[in-house]
Amino acid sequence: MINNIVIVGASGAIGSSFTLQLSVSYPNATIHAFSQQQPEIMLPNVTYHQINYRDETSIEESALIASKDAKLDMVIVATGILHDGALLPEKSLKELSAEKFHLLFEANTILPSLIAKHFLPKLNRDSQSIFAALSAAGTIRNEFADSISENAVHGSDSQENAAIEIGRSNKKTIIVGLHPGTVDSNLSMPFQGNVPDGKLFTPEYSVQKLLQVLTNLTSEQSGKCFAWDGTEVKP
Repeated sequence: MINNIVIVGASGAIGSSFTLQLSVSYPNATIHAFSQQQPEIMLPNVTYHQINYRDETSIEESALIASKDAKLDMVIVATGILHDGALLPEKSLKELSAEKFHLLFEANTILPSLIAKHFLPKLNRDSQSIFAALSAAGTIRNEFADSISENAVHGSDSQENAAIEIGRSNKKTIIVGLHPGTVDSNLSMPFQGNVPDGKLFTPEYSVQKLLQVLTNLTSEQSGKCFAWDGTEVKP
């Protein structure tokens, strides 16, 4: 039974679509939507909160707020960037820089891991719960999910993380990465010219498919990354 839902990154195209579709699918659930900016459309049956992704204290406080009255049954992390203002996709070696790599790694790997650190311990242990982190739209690899998969296979000899610890201690938790395909949004705009016909999805379609994937997952599939069509994305 899903009674308490969290969407982190709720102001983006995919995050806002998750918020809408989950509010329709679970009208009696408590839904917490976190974002740095206020979403353009705010739903009456959703509680909205501001979060500062660069401040771990803000992330920790957000987890406490969401779980204050009940443990979490579903957490969707819909953050991530491929470009942002001056941070544009590299088209040649001369455009590479340490600063760009740092910003991308911070947004697409460090942030989801910090969210996992503080939100995973708040998941429901009495029934099946889900923690799903999206890869940046237009990419196949999800570093956060890869980290989970590698640690699940090889143990903690290289790097222990909170996601694996919780996954091992709470057998009812499903922790996965999700690849949404290339979604028609500002995030994917520079890449859309290379997208094959029929493979540029609306946020609504992508989220609908991803929710179908989540619905069919079992605990044995925890630690893996899945695409919008249900296929496993392997490292």
